[in-house]
Amino acid sequence: MTALVGAGDRLYAGRWGIAAMITVAIAISYLDRQTLPWAIKYIEADIPIGNQTKAFLDSAFLATYGLMYLGGGWLLDRVGTRAGFLAIMIFWSLACASHGVAGGIAALIVSRLLLGVGEGGGFPAATRAIAEWFPPERRAAAMGLVNAGTAVGAVIAPPLIAGILACGHWFDLASWRWVFFITGGLGLLWALWWYLTYRTPTGEDTATHGEADAGPAPTVAMLLSRREVRGLVVAKFLSDGAWYFYLFWLPKYLFEAHGFDLKQAATIGWIPYAASGVGSLCGGWLSSRLLSSGRSVDAARKIALGLSAACMPWVMLAPSAPSVAVVIAIFSLAFFGQQSWSTLVMTLPTDLAPRSALGRLAGLVGLGGAFGGIVMGQAAGWALDAGLGYTPVLTLAALLHLIAFALICLCIPRISQLIFSRKALP
Repeated sequence: MTALVGAGDRLYAGRWGIAAMITVAIAISYLDRQTLPWAIKYIEADIPIGNQTKAFLDSAFLATYGLMYLGGGWLLDRVGTRAGFLAIMIFWSLACASHGVAGGIAALIVSRLLLGVGEGGGFPAATRAIAEWFPPERRAAAMGLVNAGTAVGAVIAPPLIAGILACGHWFDLASWRWVFFITGGLGLLWALWWYLTYRTPTGEDTATHGEADAGPAPTVAMLLSRREVRGLVVAKFLSDGAWYFYLFWLPKYLFEAHGFDLKQAATIGWIPYAASGVGSLCGGWLSSRLLSSGRSVDAARKIALGLSAACMPWVMLAPSAPSVAVVIAIFSLAFFGQQSWSTLVMTLPTDLAPRSALGRLAGLVGLGGAFGGIVMGQAAGWALDAGLGYTPVLTLAALLHLIAFALICLCIPRISQLIFSRKALP
């Protein structure tokens, strides 16, 4: 009996150790994608970048990010989590470093495209690893920890990037170039760590031991034939449209509308991102707590999603806020709600799809989110260049999560694993 308890303790610790390692990968991912927004004022000294060009650079990343979210899911379903995540991390780290050698807009666009190709597989890999190692009642909490990595990376980004920009003038290279070299190097170190330590669970280790897939491995067409999947993809399109706008445009908004400087960026620019990390943990914890107290999966997920969405409309007050402190507080609440929401939405594929299709479903959901970000980013660039300012864009962004929540409730009346049959297709 003692031996069995000891083995169980080791398995429990091993699962959470793997979740922590994946959290670090996601932190590096969000650090990498924050390099351009926070370093943009310094890049503009060498490479002029207007609002529409900024929107196009963001769209270049999100286009390949979204497509490879689906492609990365397909890759992981075929080569497995260990080999797939290793290849994904190496590729995106080299793509991040390539920004540092860019000599103009065209080179930056290529680097953003390549970064999206690599990072597109990150969350499908994380989702698959969590599903492999964690039972259903623990997955939301585990995904909360993993999703908190987005906040860790984003919190680290302002002070780290500010420090490199202030001090990094080595070998007569502009300091902004070192931002990309250093962050790319961090990803390569993680890839070595993953290669040396991660193993695929087998036998009793696997969280899906004893669980049977519901029907044949569904194709993308079979997934999209279901109203529940389509509703989840569109909901992610709406909510991530708002999130990517906040993520990519908040630094520029603070610099332009509130006179932020490098010192403020380093000292208080990280606060909304820290709040997003707390939201990631709280969303997953709340859903798991509701499950443990006897609530159904459907109720546990939807209660937590509704509370998360309720945090978002306050963003529309930011343009009329009387001080920078109030602006930071408003965005902190929104970032808290968004990442609580994101944790739960990323958990839903594990509730809806058999293990054999997790990569594909997570990829479809991520694809919807990325293209939502493209649409919202292009709208922001157009509105700013047209002289409309940030107010209409912030007002729209404030409402998107509420619409997305209503759509999930309408299209997924009951959250449970879907049954797929090839006979259902025409």
